[in-house]
Amino acid sequence: MKNVPFKGVIAYPITPFDNKDKVDIPLFKKLVERLVVSGNHGIAPLGSTGVLPYLSDEEKEAVTEATLQQVNGRIPTLVGVSNLTTEKTIHHAQFAEKAGADAVMIIPMSYWKLTDDEIVTHYDAVARKISIPIMAYNNPATGGVDMSPNLLKRLLEIPNVTMIKESTGDIQRMHYLRKELGEDVAFYNGSNPLALAAFSAGARGWCTAASNLIPELNIGLYNAIENNQLHEAQDIFYQQIELLQFIVAKGLPRAVKAGLKILGEEGGNLRSPLQPLTEKETEELRIIMKPFTK
Repeated sequence: MKNVPFKGVIAYPITPFDNKDKVDIPLFKKLVERLVVSGNHGIAPLGSTGVLPYLSDEEKEAVTEATLQQVNGRIPTLVGVSNLTTEKTIHHAQFAEKAGADAVMIIPMSYWKLTDDEIVTHYDAVARKISIPIMAYNNPATGGVDMSPNLLKRLLEIPNVTMIKESTGDIQRMHYLRKELGEDVAFYNGSNPLALAAFSAGARGWCTAASNLIPELNIGLYNAIENNQLHEAQDIFYQQIELLQFIVAKGLPRAVKAGLKILGEEGGNLRSPLQPLTEKETEELRIIMKPFTK
């Protein structure tokens, strides 16, 4: 596949904040290092797990630079550069490319409902200003825009747009993409509870925050699929499905930070208006994670 640097499990680091509500860059680097050494196949900062919309331009740039410095070329990096305006999206995409990112990910963020033509124009404008590939990210639950399979097909006609991340939770869309676009389409699953089904539908990779908590199981599922070991893949998936459902239902940044604490790892603070899990939710997570803790 042309300009498709990712395959396998792409891990999303959280963005930790200190007691003064500043991004804790030293802790962020430690969290990135955990994801690299645990065997993930790619790193994707500044997604919804990394609370991209809650960060200033300067903070986004600091997180981008910290990621590239820490990863240091060991695995490919996919930097989220989405913004409400095309101008700002171009700015962050160019910054990511200059910093050394292997690709950028863009979700169409909008206050007003965008037309398909507006979305295509937006992606095309960014693509013309950078030379690294773009992953088009469809997640109406966070972006407020649901890109239809036909629209995604149009986006792939833009030379730099070589990948699709599908997070609607609709497995039929993945089957459609494979059927309509052929074996060479590079699409990635962003819906954690659909991990097994998505790989079965032909997903090239799985973008997940669960790697902060259970990387061995996430990578184990991918390896089983790669080795055509269906029963083993099912077994590995069923071991993690309850946790995958929980972190999505409770919100990825909140749940991952709580999970890290249960594992004895520091995850930093959240930025308001996000609040930590309640005691009841934390206890529920602790029970779910008991098989994964020493």
